[in-house]
Amino acid sequence: MRREHVRDLLDQVANGALGIDEALGRLSFEPAESLGFATIDHHRALRQGFPEVVFGEGKATGHLVDIATRIGERGEGLLVTRLSSDGAAALAARLPALEINEIARTAYLAPATRTPPTGRGTILIVTAGTSDLPVAEEAAVTAVAFGNCVARLVDVGVAGIHRLLARRDELMTASVIIVVAGMDGALPSVVGGLVRAPVIAVPTSVGYGASFHGLAALLTMLNSCAAGITVVNIDNGFGAAVAASRINHV
Repeated sequence: MRREHVRDLLDQVANGALGIDEALGRLSFEPAESLGFATIDHHRALRQGFPEVVFGEGKATGHLVDIATRIGERGEGLLVTRLSSDGAAALAARLPALEINEIARTAYLAPATRTPPTGRGTILIVTAGTSDLPVAEEAAVTAVAFGNCVARLVDVGVAGIHRLLARRDELMTASVIIVVAGMDGALPSVVGGLVRAPVIAVPTSVGYGASFHGLAALLTMLNSCAAGITVVNIDNGFGAAVAASRINHV
């Protein structure tokens, strides 16, 4: 149950529109539910504003579907990341309202009651190259699910820096910027030197042999000369979006 739902229940009790026993009944869901193979944290939305996010990779399809169904049927929203094609098909069959993003490998089910984005500004997701799109789209879907307005700048890496500079207005008006880059990982430093907004850098595993599956980009970002850049783990678009959302909701 989300915090706003609890607040609404308390308001209804306070003004006499809802009885105490009925309110207690609605609040009586246990904070955790054991499925034998998983323990679902049903109070995640109350504590953090969004239900527990399901990491799809490595889960048996049956387990994945059961976990997602139990979270989704609460009506508070559902986000599944790192989905296989088989997992996506099984989830779509069980929950037809799911929005599947094949590039991001995500599945999103909006809350039963849709509300406008609550962040104070726009999270801008900047992608160095088209090959970085899966990680960037994971960040975009996550940021939307967590109640943010999202904009994108795609394929504006340092090999053609004029592409980025031509979009300066969008950079300067963003509330938080997520920069997704593989190869040499230089783009976050460029962006960080241009803007005053918080910059979250995401190294990707895109690149040739000496990129070491994203390690080279990670080290470049950690050693950035642009002050204040935050760096998340390799390919972790989800983590970057959650951090950006928290900044955007301060």
